[in-house]
Amino acid sequence: MNRALNLPFLVILMGIGALAMFLPFIHAFIVRDWLTARSFFYSGMVFSFLTTLIGFATYNTRDRNIARSHLLALPVTFVALPLMLAVPFQEAVRNTTFLNAYFEMVSSLTTTGATLFDNPERLAPSVHLWRVLVGWLGGLFIWVTAIAILSPMNLGGFEVISPERAGRGARPVEDSVRRTDPRERLMRFGLQLAPIYTGLTSILWLMLILSGEDPFVAVCHAMSTLATSGISPVGGLDGSNAFMSGELFIFAFFIFAVTRQSFNPDLGSKVWWRPGQDAEVTMAVICVIVVPLFLFLRHWLGAYDVDDQQNLGRAFASLWGSVFSVLSFLTTTGFISSDWAQAREWSGLQTPGLILLGLALTGGGVATTAGGVKLLRVYALYKHGVREMEKLVHPHSVGGSGAYARHIRRQGAAVAWVFFMLFALNIAVVMSALSLTGLTFEEVTILSVSALSTTGPLAQVAGEVPISYSELGAAGKLILSAAMVLGRLETLAIIALFNPEFWRH
Repeated sequence: MNRALNLPFLVILMGIGALAMFLPFIHAFIVRDWLTARSFFYSGMVFSFLTTLIGFATYNTRDRNIARSHLLALPVTFVALPLMLAVPFQEAVRNTTFLNAYFEMVSSLTTTGATLFDNPERLAPSVHLWRVLVGWLGGLFIWVTAIAILSPMNLGGFEVISPERAGRGARPVEDSVRRTDPRERLMRFGLQLAPIYTGLTSILWLMLILSGEDPFVAVCHAMSTLATSGISPVGGLDGSNAFMSGELFIFAFFIFAVTRQSFNPDLGSKVWWRPGQDAEVTMAVICVIVVPLFLFLRHWLGAYDVDDQQNLGRAFASLWGSVFSVLSFLTTTGFISSDWAQAREWSGLQTPGLILLGLALTGGGVATTAGGVKLLRVYALYKHGVREMEKLVHPHSVGGSGAYARHIRRQGAAVAWVFFMLFALNIAVVMSALSLTGLTFEEVTILSVSALSTTGPLAQVAGEVPISYSELGAAGKLILSAAMVLGRLETLAIIALFNPEFWRH
C-alpha cells in the first residue's frame, strides 16, 4: 500500500477504473451476453496494461507542491478519465457515438445521472451496471477527496466553518498541509471510508431484496442512492418491484447525503442526531416538512368534502410522494417516488417540479456526494439574515451563541454569499451557451440547473413536459459535460487553481 503513494494520483484512478471494467465483464459472462463481455474484458486488459506502463514511467515522481498536484488532479480526473471509461461503453452499445459515451461517463462519474438513452431497454444489463458502478466509484471518490484534499484547503464548503481564507490551505507553508502528505491522507481516509461506503451499500441492497426487488435492480438502486446519482436500469422507481417499502429504505439512506457527520470518522464529540445539533440536518428536516405540507394543504381545503375514504388514501399517497421526492432532490439524487404523479395532481400546480428545481439548487451536505449550493452555506446566509433583522429591532444588541456561531454569521455568510453569486453566474453563463444551440428559455434553465447541481433527472420533472437529453446536438452535450464537471468541483476550487499564491511555491 505504501508503494502506491509513489504513483501519481491520476494513475491510481486509472488503475481502479481499468480493474472496475472486469465487474461488468463477469456479469455479462454469467448472463451469457458475449458481445458485452468481450467489450469490457478487452478494454480492461488494454487499460490495465497501459496503466501499468504509465505507472512504471511515473513511479516515484514527486511534485514540489503535492497539494497543488492533487487539486489539479481533480478537474483532470473528471475531464480525462471518462475518455477511458467511455471506450467499453461505446464498444458494448455499438450503435452510438463516442461523444454520447463520453457524456454518459461524465454524467456517471460526477454522480449527475443524466442519460441520453430514454429507453432503458436499449442498453444491456451489464452496460447499466457499468453506468451505476462508475457513479458509485465517483461518489466514493468525492467522499475521500472532499475530506483528504478539499478540507485542508478550506474548499468544498469547509470555507464556511474555517477561520482561514478559502484555498489558503493549498499553500505549502500552511502547517496542516506541510505536516501531512496529501497522498497519505488519501490513503488513510480511503481505507477508512471505503468499507463504510461498501457496507452501507450492501445493507441497502439486502433491504431492497427483502422488499421484493430483483437482486440486480436492487444493487443498482442501492449504489445509486449512496452515490446520489439516481441511475436506474429500469427507468426509476416506477419500474421497481419494491414499491413503498423499498422507497422507505432508500429514504432512510438519504441521510448520508445530508450530513458528513453520519459517516465521517473524525467527528469529535458532536452528536448529529440530536435536534439542533447539526445545521445541515436541521435545514433538511425543515425542507422535508414545509415543502410537502405546502403541496399537500394547497389542495386539501378543496378536496376534503369528496369521498372521504378515497380522499384519505389519495392524500396519504400524495403526502408520501412529496416527502420522498423532496428529500431525493434535496440530496440531488433525483429518484422520483412512484406516488409523485399523485402528488403533482393533488397539489393542483401546473409545474410543481419547479419546486424540486429549487431544492436541487440548495443541495445536500458538505463533503457528501450531493451537489448544489449545499445546506451549510444556506444555513450561514439564514443566520446572517436573522441577525441583521435582530439588529434592525435592537441596533445595539450583541449576538451570542459563541465564537463558532459568530463566525458562521459573519465570515461564513460572506464567503457563502460569494459562492452563491458565483453559482448564479455559472448558471447565467451555461444558459447563455445553451441558448446558442437553439433551445428555449425553459429548457436551458432546467438543463443548466440540472448539470450544475448534478441532478440529471430534473430534466424529466421540472418542466411541463420532459426534456430529452438525446435531442441535444454535439455542442449542447459538450456544454453540459463541462457544466457537470464545474458543478461537481465547485467554482471556488477552480478559482484556487488561478490564484497566483497557489503557483508561487
